[in-house]
Amino acid sequence: MPTSSARTNDSARPSSSGGVQSLERAFVLLERMADAGGEVGLSELASASGLPLPTIHRLMRTLVLCGYARQQPNRRYALGPRLIRLGESASRLLGTWARPYLARLVDETGETANMALLDSDEVVYVAQVPSRHSMRMFTEVGRRVLPHSTGVGKALLARFPDDEVRALLARTGMPAVTEKTITSPDVFLAALAQVRRQGFAMDDNEQEIGVRCLAVTIPGSPTAAAISISGPAGRVTEAATAHIVPVLQQVAKELSQALDGSGTTA
Repeated sequence: MPTSSARTNDSARPSSSGGVQSLERAFVLLERMADAGGEVGLSELASASGLPLPTIHRLMRTLVLCGYARQQPNRRYALGPRLIRLGESASRLLGTWARPYLARLVDETGETANMALLDSDEVVYVAQVPSRHSMRMFTEVGRRVLPHSTGVGKALLARFPDDEVRALLARTGMPAVTEKTITSPDVFLAALAQVRRQGFAMDDNEQEIGVRCLAVTIPGSPTAAAISISGPAGRVTEAATAHIVPVLQQVAKELSQALDGSGTTA
C-alpha cells in the first residue's frame, strides 16, 4: 500500500550524519529515557527529544516489540530487559579497551590502576591493572560500592548538580566504611566542590585505612566513567599526588579520544 511504503522509505531515510534516521531517533529516545531515570511518558519524550508524537509512538512500539522497552500499566514507557545483556557486554569490552591505558598508568605511577562506571546509584569496577609493588591494592573487577566513600565515586558525582547528588545520597544512605568516611551530605557536597575546583578526587583512608586513591573522570565518555590509582598512603603522598594527577588527566583524555573513535569505520 502507498502509505506503508512511504513509512518504510521514511524510516530508512539517511540522516544528515550519514546514518539511518529512524535508528538514530530510536537511540535518542532510549538515551532520553535513561536520562529521566528509566521511565517516561510520551509527552516527556516529545519534550526531551523534539520529535513529533506519532514518530515517537511508532518507534516506541518497535522498541517494545523487540524487548528494548516495555510499556507499564500506567502507560508510561520503561527501559526493557534486553538492554541489560547489551550493557553488561559493553561494560566488559570497555574494560578490555581501557587495560592498555591502565597499564600505562601503572608504568608511570607505580600504583594499581582502576576503571569504574556509575551504574544506577552504585560504582562498579570494570577493569584493573595491579601495581608491581609487593604491597599493592586489589579491587575485584565487578565489585560494587557506594560512591560516597571512593575517589572514583567522588569524581563521577562531581559531574552532577548538587540536588541530584543529594537525592542519590538519600536513596543509598552514607554508611561509614572507616572512621574517615564522609557521612554528612553537606560535607560531601563541599568535597565535590573541591573536586570541581582542583580537577581530581581523593579518597583519603575513606574506603580502607592506610589507602589513598586519586581519580579523574573520562571527559566525554558515553557513560559516566572514571579512572584512578590506589596505593598505600605512605606512597601516595602530597608530593606523589602532584606527579600522579597530571598523568591521570592525560591518560583520561587519551582514553576518551580512543573511546570516541572506537566505533568508527573507514
